[in-house]
Amino acid sequence: MKLKQVFLTAFISALTTVGLVWGYGQFFKTNDNYAGQQPGVVPANYNTYTGFADGSGPGGAPDFVQSAAAATPTVVHIKTKTNAKQVSNGLPKTQRQNPFSDIFGDDDIFNELFGGGRRGMIPEQRASGSGVLIADNGYIVTNNHVVQNADEINVTLSNKKTYKAKIVGRDPAYDLAVIKIEATGLPYLIYGNSDDVKVGQWVMAIGYPLNLETTVTAGIVSAKSRSLGLNRDSDGARTSAVESYIQTDAAVNQGNSGGALVSTDGKLIGINSAIASPTGYYSGYSYAIPVNIAKKVVDDIIKFGTVQRAYLGISYNNASDMSDEEKKLRGVPANAWGIYVQDAPTDGGAYAAGLRKGDIIKSINGVAVTSGAEMQEQVSRYKPGDKVTVAYTRSDKDQSAVISLKNKAGNFDVVKAESAVDMLGAELVNLDSKKAKDFGIDGG
Repeated sequence: MKLKQVFLTAFISALTTVGLVWGYGQFFKTNDNYAGQQPGVVPANYNTYTGFADGSGPGGAPDFVQSAAAATPTVVHIKTKTNAKQVSNGLPKTQRQNPFSDIFGDDDIFNELFGGGRRGMIPEQRASGSGVLIADNGYIVTNNHVVQNADEINVTLSNKKTYKAKIVGRDPAYDLAVIKIEATGLPYLIYGNSDDVKVGQWVMAIGYPLNLETTVTAGIVSAKSRSLGLNRDSDGARTSAVESYIQTDAAVNQGNSGGALVSTDGKLIGINSAIASPTGYYSGYSYAIPVNIAKKVVDDIIKFGTVQRAYLGISYNNASDMSDEEKKLRGVPANAWGIYVQDAPTDGGAYAAGLRKGDIIKSINGVAVTSGAEMQEQVSRYKPGDKVTVAYTRSDKDQSAVISLKNKAGNFDVVKAESAVDMLGAELVNLDSKKAKDFGIDGG
């Protein structure tokens, strides 16, 4: 190879590395212009709201008119485009099975042995979903599955204005993502409190189903802390950190994903995420991520670039799900309820606080937990280093402990998003002044 070609290759490689590192810094830098929603601050879209305290109209009938008027301007239509990709044997190039393709190319005998010879294209794909404005400067929360593979994201507001959006961060385990458009003075939806949601209360689902314009549907809350086992990988392993959905019978269809579940007082109580259906269309039940989970995930993504997950440090089972035979074998009372501790590893926060195998957790910070979904929902509000008070029983005696929550690595450190350098597998060092002078640059 000629010296000119060598220099050009090195120059392009250097530009690529610098570009990736700069891009990482831009993508994961702290978003200083986001301070979260401030108590007492009411956006302009609520100016005409004079609704009844309990969301009911004259005679006790549910009244959605004013709350819908306040909420609909805050729900946006997200349209995504995924570029066409070349594949071999139905797999992207990075997943081909032929280990010799980089040496001998694709037109060789090894493709017949390893199945890498048939090429094709995955065509350009377009999809749509919904999102919710949560700040007046363009931050939007939506589902991860709405934007995860997108090469281009366009957001259309209720006033028909369209903006390019960028992904601030996303978390597949919670199926949540934050995107941003460059705009100010926007309406946004005030956070409610999903802990206050009651089974049987009226709610609204707002979104853009089936590529229609803004659509409002209503129903009642059918259940809380519902675990569905939806978020699993191709091997069936559970990938979700928390599955504790609000179940409603409000009509939700494809395209509603990422939209708002709203209380009759016009506040955000959930992010619509899934439906139970044999056809892919609404057939009775829909599921939303509680806003108390969503706002913590959003704040973490914006501040740290990734979610700060906290762990009690136990493996467990629902005491009420244990058979009579298993309860008898493990010495668990027949009428026991709560979270049965199957194991408390010695490096976990629970063990350090005194919990042991066989204990039954009854509450976290005063909130009763009767299932793993309820327990996970409570723990998901905290970050590593936070302390929670756990009430539990041991040998039928009530006890309590203060647990210092840890991260998955077993410490209290803040978890940072993976850097571009780590993803490249590169090791970078500062360039000394002599080498910099040799290259004719100031430094690097």
